[in-house]
Amino acid sequence: MISCSMKRMEDKIVTFSKFGDTGKGGITRLSLSPAALEARDEFCKRCKALGMEIKTDDMANIYATLPGDGDLPAIMMGSHLDSVIQGGNYDGVMGVLTALEAAETIVTEKLKHRHPITVVVWTNEEGARFEPAMMSSGVITGKFNKEAMLASKDVDGITFKEALEASGYMGEIENRMNPNDYMALVELHVEQGPVLEAEKKDIGIVEGVVGMINYEFTCAGQADHAGSTPMKFRKDALFAATKVIGYLHEEFDKLDSKLVYTTGRITASPNIHTVIPEVVKFTLDARHQDPEVIKQVVEIIKKIPTEIEKCQVSFKELWSRKTIAFYEEYVDFVEKNADLYGYSSMRLYSGPGHDAQYISDIIPSTMIFLPSENGHSHCEKEFTPLENCWKGANVLLQTILDIDRK
Repeated sequence: MISCSMKRMEDKIVTFSKFGDTGKGGITRLSLSPAALEARDEFCKRCKALGMEIKTDDMANIYATLPGDGDLPAIMMGSHLDSVIQGGNYDGVMGVLTALEAAETIVTEKLKHRHPITVVVWTNEEGARFEPAMMSSGVITGKFNKEAMLASKDVDGITFKEALEASGYMGEIENRMNPNDYMALVELHVEQGPVLEAEKKDIGIVEGVVGMINYEFTCAGQADHAGSTPMKFRKDALFAATKVIGYLHEEFDKLDSKLVYTTGRITASPNIHTVIPEVVKFTLDARHQDPEVIKQVVEIIKKIPTEIEKCQVSFKELWSRKTIAFYEEYVDFVEKNADLYGYSSMRLYSGPGHDAQYISDIIPSTMIFLPSENGHSHCEKEFTPLENCWKGANVLLQTILDIDRK
């Protein structure tokens, strides 16, 4: 049975960790930044050395393809090269490097395949420089309006369009996903959570991506002097906000234990230590694979009183997504191949979003997860052992070959 090269896998990881190196074990490689362009250049250099044909589309997505035997739809694998600020060396990039290693194994071992095999690099998956996340896969699948995305600005006022045009990777083709062109996408990714490691599993068989909601709450009170306003006269918006958050936690904990929820952003105005907060806004992110549980979450939100602690309370949905299930036959291929190599595995759903969830609406797709040490991700402590990366590359390779034979 053919396996990928662990030595080559290590070389890829070490080489790409230099692009945006923070000096503290991680990287800052924001989309289309100089560091990201260096990583792209290295990726293309390696693909060309394997005899792959390289194309880019109008969103700077890269498609490096090994030709097949006939005029057949291509099989895609890959992920993204950009990172968050002070991120790690495995999120996204591991999906690209294992795909590159699988392609290199096909070439060096002269493995026959009928379909073209494409390694894809999606642009601006993280959304750390230009919002929103998964921008380019969203545009090519019709989730986002292209003109609106081109107008997105980074903190320096540079638009995504300007960065695209300056990158050298902006192609002319409008590559909108067409099921006649592609028959599959397999995206490998690190788990970004603690489950696989805790369960001592080598491979995560990803059945889908959980649904989620994101709401913003506003508590409006009255700004007054912190020293001269008696407690019984106060309309403290921050105190009201704590009551709302406490209520949500108490009620959500009565639901399914797999529900996860987060208050990730909170702002207080006027945000002065001698002034009672007048307006407080905070967000709620809630995720679960069962739509009925998400429905229960919304029902709980709608029961919040309009007045708490003499403050007006309101809320609005910012955005949401439905649970998506990956293509069952390809999910089964991943499980079969983990067993074939003797790797331990388990089925699970992804909590974070990935490009594959957008692509899966048009092209049959699935994902492979690798364990994240201590569950760390989006930080410099992010780490997946080399052996696990190699195992993932092996499962990815065999899954691609299975799809090709199909």
